[in-house]
Amino acid sequence: MRKAVLVFFVPLAVAAQNQLPATSPPQPTIEAGLRPLLARVAEEADAMAQNIPKTLAIETLDQRSARASTRFRPRFGSAPTPPPTRSTVRQIVSEYSVGTLKETDSGDLHEFRQVISVDGRSLQTEASARHTLSLGMNSPSDRIRKRMLEQFAKYGLVDIASDYGLILLEFTRRGWGNLQFAPAGEARLGTSAALVLGWKQRSTAGGEVEFRGRRAVYQSLEGRLWMRKSDGLPLRVEAWAELQDGGHTVRDQASVEYVMSSHGFLTPVSVVHRHSVDGQVVTENLYHYQHFKMFSAEADVKFTEDPEPPAPPVKP
Repeated sequence: MRKAVLVFFVPLAVAAQNQLPATSPPQPTIEAGLRPLLARVAEEADAMAQNIPKTLAIETLDQRSARASTRFRPRFGSAPTPPPTRSTVRQIVSEYSVGTLKETDSGDLHEFRQVISVDGRSLQTEASARHTLSLGMNSPSDRIRKRMLEQFAKYGLVDIASDYGLILLEFTRRGWGNLQFAPAGEARLGTSAALVLGWKQRSTAGGEVEFRGRRAVYQSLEGRLWMRKSDGLPLRVEAWAELQDGGHTVRDQASVEYVMSSHGFLTPVSVVHRHSVDGQVVTENLYHYQHFKMFSAEADVKFTEDPEPPAPPVKP
């Protein structure tokens, strides 16, 4: 249970964004007064889908986890007691980008990352990380992505979460057919008054996939969508899912904050993901994103390596 690798898939085909579907997707059941705000959310999600694959950013992950002590040994004859836990804190800085898996028909967007440093110790340059990213993003299958996440486990991370930063893409017009909505009141987020909608997926398509060893568990998600009351701008998306595993209740929940980038579309600024067992948080992942830079006007991701330094002159 402590080595779960969580992957969140978003059902968004980039190639189909500019094509009209043969039939209109089912409209979400919601009050008529909220439809214009929901349409604004879909507009912003579409803009993000079109533009975020053309960006690079720096992602910082701070993970706090509670683990059973590996040095605990019960005394002979003593009553069995649960082993003590120890808290572990790790920080991983990565080059971060978004793209599609090549040679697949879905065109779904996924997160890609390559580690630059661990706990302040540099592992490679940003240029080298970008080159490795380019190889992963041109992989014909999802094995490379899973391998990238498994590398995190080698650095001592557990219950790793991915793709939550893209959860806003669930609310494009194409995604409406898989969602149910219900009003959830009003609140404040910082200085902004917000309307809150509850949402729930109708199926596991686009939901959470949890890898437990060689077993993949698919779950539908539900949560809350926070929109600025004045104009419907998406501010926050919350998501959660629960399952029963070996008599334990396992829950994963995330809260993703979005801000308008200098390029005119929304990008994630932070993700808080918590993995709980029987109501106790055992892992907390805090992701922060900065410096989203547009690197190309083309649809495909292209990276270049730094040129090799000139050879030293030959001494006479």
